[in-house]
Parts: sequence; structure tokens; C-alpha cells
Amino acid sequence: MNDLNVAVLGGGSWGTTVASLVTRNAPVTLWARNPATVAEINDEHTNSVYLPDTKLPEKLTATNDIAEAVHEADVIVMGIPSQNFRAVLHEVKKHIRAWVPVISLTKGLELDTRMRMTQIINEVLPGHPVGVLTGPNLAREIMAGQAAASVIAMEDEIIVQELQNLFKSGLFRIYTNTDIIGCELGGVLKNIIAIAVGMGDGQGAGDNTRAGLITRGLAEITRLGVAMGGRAETFSGLAGMGDMIATCTSPQSRNRHVGIQLGQGRSMEEIISEMVMVAEGAKSAPAVMALAEQYGVEMPIARDVFRVLSGDASASRAFRGLLRVEAGAESEPG
Repeated sequence: MNDLNVAVLGGGSWGTTVASLVTRNAPVTLWARNPATVAEINDEHTNSVYLPDTKLPEKLTATNDIAEAVHEADVIVMGIPSQNFRAVLHEVKKHIRAWVPVISLTKGLELDTRMRMTQIINEVLPGHPVGVLTGPNLAREIMAGQAAASVIAMEDEIIVQELQNLFKSGLFRIYTNTDIIGCELGGVLKNIIAIAVGMGDGQGAGDNTRAGLITRGLAEITRLGVAMGGRAETFSGLAGMGDMIATCTSPQSRNRHVGIQLGQGRSMEEIISEMVMVAEGAKSAPAVMALAEQYGVEMPIARDVFRVLSGDASASRAFRGLLRVEAGAESEPG
């Protein structure tokens, strides 16, 4: 692995965490847009905005010159928010060498096209092996050395095994999967359910309600994921159920935080104005509902969350309806 040069693009909490982990196995250059972030990583070995009270590896180097990060890279890792992902890839295209794998960390959809990030990579950088690293991965816990597991998904079983060795580190275990669609959608769709759970938590709902929402929410995202070409068993694994549990229950979850604030009666404008990091569920909700309609999949929980996010319903009214749908067989929508 020491023969590989790795470029991680994106100086947020997860991009910085992945870059830090990979430094144990290979040289890493982290690209961040903000010159102050770059200077802090290089001089202080910290990223205080996104990972406060956390020391970064001294051998992690950062730059705000994308050409410097990319031109000699053997693997490129994209930790860029979904709505900026395509624009950064077009910059990458000017400097990337042939056949370099591109791995996405981003759990979102492009609003205008409803495309997954790996689809955008295939469109902008045809011919490059593409994959996704996903799972129940809360950055601060991993940086604190706590055990965690993730999945790297690619179609090519040989390349994915090589990259498994690149990303695994200490107590950070990496599993492989060839279901890119299922793994990527699991990471995207669970964010909507986490907002629903947060809305309940914000209104004082109990553990039984939370468990019901998580379980029925998992059924919803599995239906859409399978309709779009994913495998059902993927949604029972780390990229589905595992990520869902972490995102729906952790105080560190940005999407759950948005839901809690909505449940307490605050507006999206107020909530977003106070957040440093992106809550991808709020960004992706319109695209998720458009896909549900396109594929003819009933998603009542996601639909009610979308109505709140778009201002068509209050969180209190929507939450009362989240588990209101008449119950039939457990295998049915609702």
C-alpha cells in the first residue's frame, strides 16, 4: 500500500477522518477549499471546525490546489457534498491519470438529475473504476479510536479487495460488497428516516416509537432500493440497517438533529443557518420522493418528512401521521 498515493477531496469531518485513517497505510494528500483549513491541518495538525479537540496525524498533508492533490494520485476519494460533487469532479478530470479508481464517501443525490454520486463519476470520468465507502461511521468516534465497521462496494472484486486493505485501519474494519447501488442508496435513504426519528425525539416520543419508525423506515428504503436495482440483503447489512441505527440514534447525527429541531417547532431556515456541516437528508429529500414516484414505490414516512422540509406541513402534524397509516401485513407499505 505504501506504493500508492491517495488524494482525499473534502476537508469536512468525514473526509478528514478517512484521510487520517488511510495515512497509516499510504501517503495521503487532503484537498480542502478553505486556505485556513489547509494551513491549520499542515501547521497545527487539527481541523477544529469539523473535528474539535482531535489531533490529526502529522504525516497528513493538505493543499487547496486540486492539481497538486490529484495529478500523482493512484486512488481518489471524494468527500464532497452532493450538490458540489459534479463541479469538483470536472476539476479532477483536468488532472487525473487514466484508470485511477474514484471512491465516493458522499451520502446524497444530485437534485437536478436524481443521480447517485457513482453515476456522476461514471458520467464525468468514464473508464475509471468507481466505488463507494459507506456504513455506520460517525467521524468523531472513529477519530477517538473506537471500533467501527464499514463497507467498500465496487463491481470489480479484485480492485475492491486491494482497496479494502487501503482503508482498513486498527479497529476500523472494512467489508467488501459488489452491490454498489444498494450500498450507495442505503447511505442516502436512511437520512430521511433519521429526520423522521428526530422529529419524534424532538416531541418526546419514546423508544417504542423510535424502534417502529426505524423498522418501518428500513422497509421503505429497501423497497425503493430493490426497485432501483439494489439487493435486498444489502439493506440488512452495514450500509442499510447498520447506518440506519447509527444515524437515527446518535446525538452526533446531523439528520437526526435537523429532525429534533423541526419537532421543537423551528424552521428549516433557522436550523440550517446554525449548522456548519450539511445534513444530506434535507438536501436529498426532493430527489428521493421523485425517485419513489418514478419507480412506483410507496414511502409514507419519507413523504411526510418531505412535506415538513418543503413547508407543506408542521412537524407536529406530520409526526402524528408517521405511524398512522392503517396497518396490514408487515411486508406491505405503511
